[in-house]
Amino acid sequence: MKKDSRPNPSKNNHSTLVYSTGIGRIKPSKEKNNSLAANNSRDPNDGIVRIHRETKGRGGKGVSVIVGLNLKTAELELLAKKLKQLCGTGGTVKDGTIEIQGDQREKLKQALEKMDYVVKIAGG
Repeated sequence: MKKDSRPNPSKNNHSTLVYSTGIGRIKPSKEKNNSLAANNSRDPNDGIVRIHRETKGRGGKGVSVIVGLNLKTAELELLAKKLKQLCGTGGTVKDGTIEIQGDQREKLKQALEKMDYVVKIAGG
């Protein structure tokens, strides 16, 4: 029987992983980490209500998602009811956000600005 000449990583404490298909990059680049930190520095409770459109996981159907409202669940549900009636569509409250069916961003922005919120339409 021929003895294997390759070093055994379990016995060698100084070995390093060179390549693996399971986890992708081993060491993320420093530039990428700095840009991620800069993007995450925005405070989610900065007082600005953001409205964006999502289609993921909905079979291509879009919803307008309202985030940044610092309200309790009961107050969110009342506001969602008013906004759904204004748009004439359905919607729901999930995890502190309001989802209104369809692309209703302009109507929602106008309605929320009348209620004295600072509103931005996020995304493209």
